[in-house]
Amino acid sequence: MKRLFSRIGPGTLVTAAFIGPGTVTVCTIAGVKFGFTLLWALALSVVACIVLQEMAARLGVVTQNGLSEVIRTQFDKHPIAKWSFIVIIISAIFIGNAAYEAGNISGGVLGLSTVLGRPDVQVGAYTFNYMSLIIGVLAFILLYLGNYKILERSLIVLVLLMSVAFLLTAIVTKPDIMMILKGFVPSLESEKLLTIIGLIGTTVVPYNLFLHASLVKEKWRDPNELNMVRNDTVLAIALGGVMSMAIIVSGASIKDIEVANAADLAKGLEPVFGVAAKYILSLGLFAAGITSAITAPLAAAYVVKGCLGWGGGLKSIKFRLVWVFILVLGVIFSSLGIKPIEIIQFAQVTNGLLLPVIAGFLLWVVNNKKLLGKYTNTKIQNMVGVLIVLITLFLGVRSIWKVIENL
Repeated sequence: MKRLFSRIGPGTLVTAAFIGPGTVTVCTIAGVKFGFTLLWALALSVVACIVLQEMAARLGVVTQNGLSEVIRTQFDKHPIAKWSFIVIIISAIFIGNAAYEAGNISGGVLGLSTVLGRPDVQVGAYTFNYMSLIIGVLAFILLYLGNYKILERSLIVLVLLMSVAFLLTAIVTKPDIMMILKGFVPSLESEKLLTIIGLIGTTVVPYNLFLHASLVKEKWRDPNELNMVRNDTVLAIALGGVMSMAIIVSGASIKDIEVANAADLAKGLEPVFGVAAKYILSLGLFAAGITSAITAPLAAAYVVKGCLGWGGGLKSIKFRLVWVFILVLGVIFSSLGIKPIEIIQFAQVTNGLLLPVIAGFLLWVVNNKKLLGKYTNTKIQNMVGVLIVLITLFLGVRSIWKVIENL
C-alpha cells in the first residue's frame, strides 16, 4: 500500500478533496431536482478544474514555489498593490474556507447522525450540535500532532469506494442514454442558477489551486517532467468528474422527495445496496468530512504563510493559529442548528462566487514570462482560461442579483 501511494501524484489528492460531502450533496440534489439537465454544468466544471489545476501545478513545478508566494513576489516593488492583493486573497480564502470547513464538518455530522441518531442537545435556550464539536476536536488533534497522513489516505480510499458505489448504481438504474446526452446541452433557467454555481464550487475548489501548486513541487522538481504532471492532473480529475456525474445520474432516479438528510441522499444507492445504502453513504460522508476538515484549515494556513512571507515550519505558532481559527469557525457555524444540507450547499455556492477572483490571479501569474519563461500559457490556454473566468464571473453576478431581487 505504501508503494501504491508513493506513485500517486497530487492530482489524486485534489480529486479526493472535491469528492467530499459537498459533491455528494449538491450532485444528488441536482439529480433529484433537475434530472440529467445539469450534466453540462458539471462537465464545464471538470474542464475548468483540469485547466486551472494544470496551470497551478505547472507554476509549482517551474518556480518551486506555491501560488501565494509567487503572487506576493510580483508586488514587492508596489507596497499598496501588494497589501491590496494580500487583503483580497486572504479575505477570499478565509471566507471560502470557513464556509467550506463548516460544510466538511456538517458532512461528517450528517454521516454520524444517520447511525447514532439526532446530534442536538438543548443548553438553556440554545440548541447545540455536539457531533460538530467531536469532529472538530478530532481534526484539531490530528492537525496538532501532524500524524494525520495515514488516516487521511485511509479515508480517501473510503471516499473513492463510495464514489465507485455511485458509479455502479448509475449503471444498475439503466438511465435513458438519450436523456443523458440531452443533459449536456446548456440551459440557464433562473431556478437552476444556485445549483449550477454549487456544482462549479464543489468541483473547482479555490483552495485546491493553492494546495496543488504547493504539493506538486514536493514530487516533481524538473520542468521536463511536466508531461507526467499533466497526465496525473487530467486523469485524476477526469475520473473524479465521471464519479460526480454518476452521483447526478443516481440522484435522478430518486423520485418526489425533499433531500434533508443522509438517508434521503442514500436513496440513490438503494438499487444496488438496499437497506444497507444509508450506512454505506454515512461512512463515506463521515470519511469525506474528516478528510476535508483536515485539509481545508491547512490550505488556509499555507495561503496566509505564503502571502505574509512567514518563515518556520508547519508547527510554528503563527501557522497553527491560522488553521485553529478556520477550524473553530467551522465548528461554530456547523453547530448553530442550521440544517447540514443547507450549510453544505452554502459552502459550495460561496466557493463558486470566489472562484473568478482566485482564477483571475492565477491566470495573470502564469502569463509572466520573467517567471515561467517558455512555460507560460499558450494562446489556447489563455482563451480557455479567460472564458472560464468570464463564465464564472457572469454566473456569480447573476446569482448575487437574484438574491438581491428576492430580498
